[in-house]
Amino acid sequence: MSAVSSRLPDFPWDKLAPHKSTAAAHPDGIVDLSVGTPVDPVPELVRQALVAAADSPGYPTVWGTAELRDAITDWVRRRLGAVGVAHENVLPVVGSKELVAWLPTQLGLGAGDKVAYPRLAYPTYEVGARLCGAEPVVYDDPTELDPAGLKLLWLNSPSNPTGRVLPEDELIRIVAWAREHGVLVFSDECYLELGWEAEPVSVLHPEVCGGTYEGIVAVHSLSKRSNLAGYRAAFVAGDASVLGELLLIRKHGGMMTPAPVQAAEAAALGDDAHVAEQRERYAKRRAALRAALEAHGFRIEHSEASLYLWATRDEPCWDTVAYLADLGILVAPGDFYGPAGDRFVRVAFTATDERVAAAVERLSRG
Repeated sequence: MSAVSSRLPDFPWDKLAPHKSTAAAHPDGIVDLSVGTPVDPVPELVRQALVAAADSPGYPTVWGTAELRDAITDWVRRRLGAVGVAHENVLPVVGSKELVAWLPTQLGLGAGDKVAYPRLAYPTYEVGARLCGAEPVVYDDPTELDPAGLKLLWLNSPSNPTGRVLPEDELIRIVAWAREHGVLVFSDECYLELGWEAEPVSVLHPEVCGGTYEGIVAVHSLSKRSNLAGYRAAFVAGDASVLGELLLIRKHGGMMTPAPVQAAEAAALGDDAHVAEQRERYAKRRAALRAALEAHGFRIEHSEASLYLWATRDEPCWDTVAYLADLGILVAPGDFYGPAGDRFVRVAFTATDERVAAAVERLSRG
């Protein structure tokens, strides 16, 4: 039996372990700004909804409850400006990483097919291509790709890791090109509600999609906006024919969001107040870390949205990782996201206020 794992790159975070040990040995403890996991409390209304649905002895459905689909369609209309969104245009998924990793397989892609994603990108786009035996292809401008054999095009705005936001006119151009060549577009928009110096736009916005969702799907997550990374709550929205096919496949695979999580997700999507509160927390941490890094000699590029600062000292990224680890600060090396990031580090501002303050203090005297 051939090992499927042999198709995959090494799991990147394992390489960071020695530097994590170094940072953890700091007298005042580690400031972990690497993974970007939420640390703030789950909103009370979400926890209440989860508890209220705890007595759920039966199997949930893959498509989710009508209440959850209502919440998703309402949010897509309200937050993304989408029009004409029906239940057939939405599908809950068990966290966005699962969707990204298994989408090419569920689309029936394989040898001879191509999956394209940004040159600097979340590593799971490549993993998804390799799992099904498709060819991973990177791009700077997707409209310069050879469309022959290209079956799936990933967009990511705001970008992980760079925080770059694709302007509306660029999205319009890319969607038009993909439709002309029959290429399916999946747009990873998980950081859309975390724009700082730019206002992210969804591919589902009428100005971008032209009022039709043909050939386009947006991916959204509640992990960051609502501190629900531990809940694995996400969804996709867009082309009903694509989502209908995925629904049939995912039914066979038993890919069901747990019923209490569905109730919690519906509550979270129906409330904007907790999102505004969390944004304010992140805005303060972002401002403090950015100022401290720049005063320390770092240069910040892009970073106009998302939960990260894309920073460089114009040296190999692992030298920067080691340098900061000696200060007790752990960051992600840029080459985790592709060779083009080999002189950058990704600095998350998801740590607590106290830990962010500790990082700022260490940078100020380091």
